Amino acid sequence: MTPINVAIAGVGNCASSLVQGIAHYSNGGANEAIGLSHWDLGGWRPKDLRVVAAFDVDRRKVGRDVAEAIFAKPNSTAVFCDHVAPTGAIVQMGAVLDGVAPHMLEAAEDRSFRLSDAAEPSLADVVESLKRADAHVLMNYLPVGSQKATEFYAEAALKAGVAFVNNIPVFIASNPAWAKRFADAGVPLIGDDIKAQLGATIVHRTLTELFARRGVRLKRTYQLNTGGNTDFLNMLSHERLESKKISKTEAVQSATDRRLDDENIHVGPSDYVAWQNDNKVCFLRMEGELFGGVPMNLELRLSVEDSPNSAGVAIDLVRCAALARSRGQGGIIEAPAAAFCKHPPVQIEDGAAHEALEAFIAGAAGTRH
Repeated sequence: MTPINVAIAGVGNCASSLVQGIAHYSNGGANEAIGLSHWDLGGWRPKDLRVVAAFDVDRRKVGRDVAEAIFAKPNSTAVFCDHVAPTGAIVQMGAVLDGVAPHMLEAAEDRSFRLSDAAEPSLADVVESLKRADAHVLMNYLPVGSQKATEFYAEAALKAGVAFVNNIPVFIASNPAWAKRFADAGVPLIGDDIKAQLGATIVHRTLTELFARRGVRLKRTYQLNTGGNTDFLNMLSHERLESKKISKTEAVQSATDRRLDDENIHVGPSDYVAWQNDNKVCFLRMEGELFGGVPMNLELRLSVEDSPNSAGVAIDLVRCAALARSRGQGGIIEAPAAAFCKHPPVQIEDGAAHEALEAFIAGAAGTRH
């Protein structure tokens, strides 16, 4: 198979885990399917992904090979692959726009962004970089709240004819205007907001669907999350948190048999705890009524390394985007979006979304225009 050429916007913890994962499954883990829902997807294995371009704004990353930059501060995720060969892709200065919250420039040296003094690229510069690298898929890993910066890279992907995967809760795929533009251009679009392999959202959705399936009336619920990576530090700015809360809340609301009133559901990041680093802890409570209106409640604590938890899903997203591109499909690629994203254009129950995904991979599903 021809390799999939991947470009990355934002070389943070999630990008680090993705690049480490590609190396891991190409080296010692090459004969293992552990941690992957699809070892082979569309004929591509993880080792068939190749990073060819990357953009960031931190001076500790710009100008370095991606294989080095993924381990630079403020990244703090687990190192599970200690041999990542040079990619040949040098991190280029990206567009800042709203990609960096002011308080992130004032944090401690090993936690904050340190803006590079390199000149910011124009849209035409990024389009040319993507074309020159022959990128097939652009993965958006910018910080939560980067509306203008995400739109900048979505525009670049459109103009370069590169499939766009929006891993963050800025609404591109679920925005009808953007969806139409990608459809008209014949460019694949998948998003929004990546759903981790076994994270708070998928567990909360599964339990919510279980309540409905077993006739338990869900009355109220909360999901409280703490973490110590730059994602949680970034979200201390509440104005950057709005789209994240919408995305996570709607992911759970869509799984209920009846919508909960706003005062009876709280889902979202709750606090930044520096020493947790990339570990994320979820505290989940669900209160309901059983047969005869008898009350019950469930409490759960989930602890995961946040960024690797998304990387296995990201590898599938890349391959789904490449598969759609190879088939000449443009616009929203619905099945992968529903299966792998918190805020897809169309919410589908997880079991049905998995079936739709397998049908798409087999070639039996198309796109919505």
